[in-house]
Amino acid sequence: MAQRGSYAKGVAKREEILRAALEVVAREGYRGASVKQIADAVGLSQAGLLHYFDSKEELFTEILRLRDEVDVDTFGEGTGGAHPYDEAVASYVRLIRHNTEVPGLVHLFSQLAVDATDPQHAAHDFFVDRGRRARERLDDVLEAAQREGRITDAIPPQTITRLLQAVADGMQLQWMLEPEEADMTEVVEAFFTLLETQRSPR
Repeated sequence: MAQRGSYAKGVAKREEILRAALEVVAREGYRGASVKQIADAVGLSQAGLLHYFDSKEELFTEILRLRDEVDVDTFGEGTGGAHPYDEAVASYVRLIRHNTEVPGLVHLFSQLAVDATDPQHAAHDFFVDRGRRARERLDDVLEAAQREGRITDAIPPQTITRLLQAVADGMQLQWMLEPEEADMTEVVEAFFTLLETQRSPR
């Protein structure tokens, strides 16, 4: 019983750390958010904080995992009664718009995504799985929209989802370089508009 209680406390503390870290990174950015700042936010030493994670890289990976969970809960909800394609587009655009409000997390995501191209990096499997799951969620919705003539059927759904990821990730980089010039939301909305305007006449 004592072991189960200790385990539960450890899980709860880890969750507390991640939620505090999410706020610190959103505020300070990837480079500005030190392990010390995160440790201070939860009343731990740096060594005490890293007791719950194998490395700083794992800590930051888990921050992104929690961020995804929060985003799904916040922006993945439907508006009720809308077409699945319209819901998917609206949800995606809401998320992109929200990202402009949390530049620190965008910086963390982009930096870690580059680092994670190394198969040995702690975040490698996270990014591979994340991308695959995101594409799979959209594939069926896009395929149905193609059958109904809502969007172009000249491009396979699997290619469209790859293109969408490329546009979103690429626009994040452009936005970080030129925040006043690059409008992530506008460009992603334009991508969806292109899918609709290029559909075959019925």
